[in-house]
Amino acid sequence: MQRDSRAYLRDILEAATAIQAAIVGVTAETYGSNRLIRSAVEREFIIIGEALRMISQQAPELFNRIPEARQIIDFRNLLTHEYPNISDPIVWGAIQTDLPLLAQHCAQEIQDLNQEIP
Repeated sequence: MQRDSRAYLRDILEAATAIQAAIVGVTAETYGSNRLIRSAVEREFIIIGEALRMISQQAPELFNRIPEARQIIDFRNLLTHEYPNISDPIVWGAIQTDLPLLAQHCAQEIQDLNQEIP
């Protein structure tokens, strides 16, 4: 049975929350020097990217309404397949800039989808 798109959106929000929790009190310098935090954050970004990939296949119209979606999937592919080329400052920037916007868009989409259901 296929999962509902809202389940993937919730996965994204949970992963975003986990990333935010992992970096509480962490600076960019600390992030770069702490492998455990980097691994946790990267794993959550992989989950986010995979959830977005599934949305792109299952609900392309929803996928197209999430402006950061394609970029995050590309980022997930980089984390998964080109891990030696990961730049900690780029990941840190994604946490600070892209992640809050993505979470906001996903939360709005869940709200909109919930209103569509009678």
